[in-house]
Amino acid sequence: MVTPVPGLILIGGGKLTTYRVMAKDAVDAAEPILRDLTGSSVRECITDRVPLAGAQGFETRTNQRVMLSRKTGIPVGRIDHLLGRYGGLVDEVLDLVRARPELAEPLPGADDYLCAEVVYAVTHEGARHLDDVLTRRTRISIETFDRGVSAAEPSARLMAEALGWDDARTADEVDHYLRRVEAERQSQLKMTDQEADETRVSAPEIVQTP
Repeated sequence: MVTPVPGLILIGGGKLTTYRVMAKDAVDAAEPILRDLTGSSVRECITDRVPLAGAQGFETRTNQRVMLSRKTGIPVGRIDHLLGRYGGLVDEVLDLVRARPELAEPLPGADDYLCAEVVYAVTHEGARHLDDVLTRRTRISIETFDRGVSAAEPSARLMAEALGWDDARTADEVDHYLRRVEAERQSQLKMTDQEADETRVSAPEIVQTP
C-alpha cells in the first residue's frame, strides 16, 4: 500500500484470506486524511467482528447435514460441498431444489456441482454472464479438466431460463466463454508475460445488457 499524493491511497495484491486486513490498513491510512478534512475521526474498525456471508448458521447446518440429506434426497457428500460453498446460506440453495427438484441433478460437465448452483448464482448473487458463473460464482473453470467447456452449454441453458435469454443470446454467451478458454490456453504457450497477457485479453468481451 502506498500514498503517492495526499488523498490518494493505492493498494494492490492480496488474496481471499488477506482482503479484510488490507481493507483495514487502507481505512487506517485514510483516517488521518479524513480527520484533517472534516475535523472528526473515523469510528474504530469492526471488520474482525463482522461475519462473512454464510458464516452465521454454518455450524448448526453442518451438524444437521444428515438431516438435510434425508429431507432433500441429496447425498451427504454433496450437502458437504454446498455447506463448504454457501455456509449457513445453504437453505437458500435448497429452497430452489424444493421448488424445482430437477435442480438437484449434477450439472452436466461439472458433476461436483448441482444445477441449482447455476440458478442460485443468477437469482441470489447477481450473475448476468456465463463466464461470471463458471469462473467466479463457482470454481468450475479451475476445477474441471476441460476448464468448464463441457458445462458451458448446460449452464447457459439454465441461465437462459432464469434471465429470459433467447437462443441467439444463449449461443453468444457459450461462444464467448469458449473463446475465453481458448485464449487462456494459448496464453500459456507464450514465452513472455506480456505476450501471455495480450493473448489472454484477445477474446472479445460480452457487451449485451440483461
